[in-house]
Amino acid sequence: MIIEGSIMLKAPIEKLWDTLLEPETLRECIPGAEKIERIDENTYDCVVKQKVGPISVTFRFKNTLTRIEPPIHLEMEGEGVDIGKAGRFVQKTSIDLKDNERGEVEVSYKCNASIVGKLAMFGDRILKAKAKKVEKEFTTALQKKLESVV
Repeated sequence: MIIEGSIMLKAPIEKLWDTLLEPETLRECIPGAEKIERIDENTYDCVVKQKVGPISVTFRFKNTLTRIEPPIHLEMEGEGVDIGKAGRFVQKTSIDLKDNERGEVEVSYKCNASIVGKLAMFGDRILKAKAKKVEKEFTTALQKKLESVV
């Protein structure tokens, strides 16, 4: 399943880049994030709880930054399982930041995710709708965070 989109954030690109890679920022801004901890320079250990339809899942997963080109591009790969055994996933994501010279940054992303288990029964349409909802909540929280960072 391919999930892609873009968001606009008001911030200098360097500030956004630095803020975006901090575990505290991710934990505060990702809906349902219970734990995001940096294991090493490029690896994050994560626990995120979400509800999709009638199923609540708590994913434990690792994401590894595989390509980093500050402050414009990064790629990551991750895999994880639902603690309650409702499914598992593998994903590869690329993120591009583009400064529009008006104090805004366009953040575009493309995620190729493979989901198996009970969650897969919902299909792409429902999972993509959930991803868009999470994207909107994340964008709002990240913009507030950026405004509070000096």
